[in-house]
Amino acid sequence: MDYKKGLITDVVNRRIYKGMVLFENGKITELREQDHDENQFILPGFIDAHIHIESSMLVPYEFARIALIHGTVGTVSDPHEIANVCGTDGVNYMIENARDAKLKFHFGAPSCVPATSFETAGATLDSRAVELLLQRSEIHYLSEMMNYPGVLNRDQEVMQKIQSAIKLGKPVDGHAPGLMGEAARKYIQSGISTDHECFTLEEALDKLKYGMNIIIREGSAAKNFEALHELITGFTDKIMFCSDDKHPDDLLKGHINKMAARAVAKGHDVMKVLQCACVNPVKHYKMKVGLLQPGDDADFVVVNNLELLDVMETFLNGEQVATAGRSVLKSKSHPVINNFSCSLKSEEEFRKKVTGSLIHVIEALDEQLITNDQVCSINSENGYAVADPEKDILKIAVVNRYTDSKPAIGFIKNVGLKSGAIASTVAHDSHNIISVGVSDAAICKAVNLLIGEKGGLSFVNDEDEFILSLPVAGLMSDRNGEAVGLQYEEIDRRVKQAGCNLRSPFMTLSFMALLVIPDLKLSDKGLFSGRKFSFIDLEEG
Repeated sequence: MDYKKGLITDVVNRRIYKGMVLFENGKITELREQDHDENQFILPGFIDAHIHIESSMLVPYEFARIALIHGTVGTVSDPHEIANVCGTDGVNYMIENARDAKLKFHFGAPSCVPATSFETAGATLDSRAVELLLQRSEIHYLSEMMNYPGVLNRDQEVMQKIQSAIKLGKPVDGHAPGLMGEAARKYIQSGISTDHECFTLEEALDKLKYGMNIIIREGSAAKNFEALHELITGFTDKIMFCSDDKHPDDLLKGHINKMAARAVAKGHDVMKVLQCACVNPVKHYKMKVGLLQPGDDADFVVVNNLELLDVMETFLNGEQVATAGRSVLKSKSHPVINNFSCSLKSEEEFRKKVTGSLIHVIEALDEQLITNDQVCSINSENGYAVADPEKDILKIAVVNRYTDSKPAIGFIKNVGLKSGAIASTVAHDSHNIISVGVSDAAICKAVNLLIGEKGGLSFVNDEDEFILSLPVAGLMSDRNGEAVGLQYEEIDRRVKQAGCNLRSPFMTLSFMALLVIPDLKLSDKGLFSGRKFSFIDLEEG
């Protein structure tokens, strides 16, 4: 019989008392009240209620090595990033890589591969493929249903995916930014039970009144905590926490534990915060994670206090898997899977003819996934539109990575680069190559670096070039998490030195091709209005 002494923080029953957790064969046998001198707190582990592991640029095993240190014991993980590149083989890769990772990954069946018909992805998962995934024991829910027009119009394929999950008793995740009123009610009544895309309190309250659970997101790019944290106290039973997308440098600093600590610092009752961070996701998704109750799996964490929630130890199935900032998981090599087939590009392919001076420009918003559509005047040379760094209007390009085709060209502001270009094969959700730069030459160079590596992040200017290679589907590294985090910090530093004023340049860039988030985005097929849900011309009028 093993045991752990401390201040038992029983979130389920809202009690804190001195005692010891007794466990054997991976299960809690007793919570015994007992006086002692230990002043550390024992509580259920933290859950990320919606995350794409791929966005950490780490394979699941390496993600777990770091997340366990921060007390994350389980995740609700949507593998649709790798599914958009490699299909079912990509989902299988994530499941297999996670098997020895200790952390309890709960993968979903991607519902929208591709996310829309207005872009080129590497794979398609139709309703039959989704149903087959949902029938597997390793798949716990239907991942975020981004095709909200399909839901509202009761598209047959979309509804078949939802019904397959409902028939199997598995939850259906939502994704409906800005949807309110009758449209929100209809979306929710189709069987969709969560949304992590609310960016205003008004929107969240509207969805709550129709019965939806709201997942408060605080990721590397999209940050909605400040707008939504009031819900923790007023709607505790309906709230969960997530990161959605977490870059490796941010993950090294903390995970859901830091989000919970922020909530406590805002004045929310710690038991209500821990219910959102630790308990609600387990119950909603029927996760195979213990909640510090007799008979549960011995999954729990030890923290220094209930304000900072700095994690000292993490236990899973009674095994100490992390202590004092170190994980028991050892670094190891990982196999590579990919889908990449395009040729090197020429500078001329990034030219864009214009006949007038007014164009639609994507206005990027720092720490948000939404964008605005601005009409701006543009400079031209010999009839070709060119970037204007002085006005912070840069060229943006999306290059199909699955076959050779002409790049799609647009313009973007609020990036701030004064020299060079950045490029990435992390470009939600089809993960083509996306690049922003001050000149065609710089964009071409940044793109070609990634084509040569078959995936990654790149930065170039006249004096410098840097690449973080991501050989696993062009999304993840096959190296250890600490090394990737340091590399990411370095490329991030160089981009900001070149004038970029975004807090997370590459994360923000990755969402500029995500057509299901309004308003103006760019796919490999052209400029797209999320508000109209159709392509638009670059030139105004």
